[in-house]
Amino acid sequence: MARPDKAAAVAELTDEFRSSNGAVLTEYRGLTVAQLKQLRTALGDDVNYAVVKNTLTKIAAKDAGVDSFDTLLEGPSAIAFIKGDPVVAAKGLRDFAKANPLLVIKGGVLEGKALGSDEISKLADLESREVLLAKLAGAMKAAPQQAVSLFAAPLSQAARLFAALQDKLPAEAVPVQDAVQDSAADEAPAEASTEETASAES
Repeated sequence: MARPDKAAAVAELTDEFRSSNGAVLTEYRGLTVAQLKQLRTALGDDVNYAVVKNTLTKIAAKDAGVDSFDTLLEGPSAIAFIKGDPVVAAKGLRDFAKANPLLVIKGGVLEGKALGSDEISKLADLESREVLLAKLAGAMKAAPQQAVSLFAAPLSQAARLFAALQDKLPAEAVPVQDAVQDSAADEAPAEASTEETASAES
């Protein structure tokens, strides 16, 4: 590769490191072109999976302030530059590696922090940002519903109580509705007397 081409390649890789919120280094030895295409499709538009040259990547990583790849850049290397949710990208890489063991996840970097392959695997086990936002939205939506249920609970409990009482009453007994009305009528004078007392006090 001519020097200007090398400089352009380094500049492009440096920009990828700087503009990505994470990057995962992999070894793809033995994978076919078709499998690499399948992996790119699986990772989606928020991940740029690029086959890289180790020497140029070391220079670009150093220029971008990433030093965690220095000892890992051996053999056929490709980097997943993550622009979106790192959890989704980690899941995509892990799942593809399970189905295609020739893909080896060697390490990565997330928001400037170096990650080992085991940490990337743990990252893949987390819930995605989309799922967490959906759960948060569900929790916020549930709050007013819980309040409505709370206010509605005494009414439904009263209805069940009245139905249960109706079942227990003998056939000749006063119907529950009448009993409730009588009970309300008995309480009315007490309320009136309370109002009169309040009026007298004022």
